[in-house]
Amino acid sequence: MGRRYDPERRQRIIDAAIRTVELKGISALSHRSVAAEADVPLGSTTYHFASLDDLLVAALRQVTCGPQSGLETWDAELSGDEPLLDALTRILEEYTSGAHGRIRLEYELYLAALRRPALQPVAAAWIDDWVEVVGRHTADLATARALAALIDGLLLQFLLTDRPFDRTEVRSALARVLGEPAPPTGRDEP
Repeated sequence: MGRRYDPERRQRIIDAAIRTVELKGISALSHRSVAAEADVPLGSTTYHFASLDDLLVAALRQVTCGPQSGLETWDAELSGDEPLLDALTRILEEYTSGAHGRIRLEYELYLAALRRPALQPVAAAWIDDWVEVVGRHTADLATARALAALIDGLLLQFLLTDRPFDRTEVRSALARVLGEPAPPTGRDEP
């Protein structure tokens, strides 16, 4: 019996890796688990991706650079008539509402770069792209970098604590970085 031509197999393997990480975390990722999720022979995963790092690089690229990455959506939403502070607050509120699987997936892959050098250039490019998008709407690059860092921190705290999104607190933190007056929080400020 001859080999079956399957031009979509590589993409199915990447999609299966993304689903595996999203549902079970990076620790559950193996050639075997991805092959089962993609419904392909185990040899297919190693044929297309010699190492798990190769597979993770492809998954991270798809998550951060693909049309579903959100960067294009953020850029379009920030380009509207709404003031930057209001737009960022609204976008973050929308992003954190509902299921958190997508946010967890992005940060699982993003933070995997700390221990996997092959992922570092892709993660660094994601940060640079994000800063570039935000930078189109800020006074300078330093402000864009500070906003990107703040948003990363806010999202990580949101994931780790399962606290509900606090619109006033987020808006106040963003306003500080942007140098805009923040609404009173009702707490005594030091």
